[in-house]
Amino acid sequence: MEQSMKNKVAYITGGSKGIGYGIAQALLAQGMRVAITSRTMKAAQEAARSLGDDDTRVLALESQVGSLESESAAVNAAAAHFGSLDVVIANAGVGHFASIEDLSPEQWKETIDTNLTGVFNTVKASIPALKKSQGYLITIASLAGANFFEKASAYNASKFGLVGFSQAIMLDLRPHGIKVTTIMPGSVATRFNNHTPNEADAWKIQPEDIGQIVVDLLRMHPRTLPSKIEVRPARPGNQ
Repeated sequence: MEQSMKNKVAYITGGSKGIGYGIAQALLAQGMRVAITSRTMKAAQEAARSLGDDDTRVLALESQVGSLESESAAVNAAAAHFGSLDVVIANAGVGHFASIEDLSPEQWKETIDTNLTGVFNTVKASIPALKKSQGYLITIASLAGANFFEKASAYNASKFGLVGFSQAIMLDLRPHGIKVTTIMPGSVATRFNNHTPNEADAWKIQPEDIGQIVVDLLRMHPRTLPSKIEVRPARPGNQ
C-alpha cells in the first residue's frame, strides 16, 4: 500500500541549500507543502522564491536550531500556517575540521550545538504535532557517524551522537505511531564547509538523491520502518 503524499506538510531545517533544499524540491514535486528554515530570513526567503514563491506551498522561516525557543517558534509557525505537520527533516548541520590541537572551543561548541543539540531541539519542538499526525521524523546524519577520521573530532562526535540519539528516539516514539529514520550519507556535492560544487563532484551523491530516498521512505507501507540508512557514492571518487 503506497502512501499518498499529496498536501502533506514537511518541516525542513537547513532547507535553504544543499541536502535540505534537495529534499524540499523532491517533496514539492510529490505535491507536498514545505516549510524551510535557515539561520537568516533572507536566505530562507531566497530559497523559497526559487522553489516556487507560493506561500500556500512553501513557507520561509528563520530559526537557530541551537535554541529550543527559536526552534519551537519556527515549528509552531509552520504547523499554524499549514494546519498540520506530517514530516520533520532535521537536516541543519555545520562542520569544523581541524586537529584536536587546533580545534577551538568555539568550533567544538558550534558543531555540537548545531549537529546534535539542534536535532534534540527540533525533535522536542515537533513531537506534539507529530503525535497528532502520526507523522515521520527523519534525521540527516552522516557516514561520519560510523567511521572516524583525522581532523574530525568534533564532527565525528556530533554525528556518532546523532546516530545513537536517532536510534534511541526511534524506540521512544514508535509506540506513539511516529516513525524515525536516520539517513547517513557519504560524500555529497553541496556547499557544506565552504565547498563550491563543480564538475569534479559528479561522482558524489547529489542532493536530489537524498530527496529521492526521503520520498521512498514516505511512500513505504506504514507497517515497515527502515530505521537507519547508509548511502554512499556507487563508485569511489578521485579525491
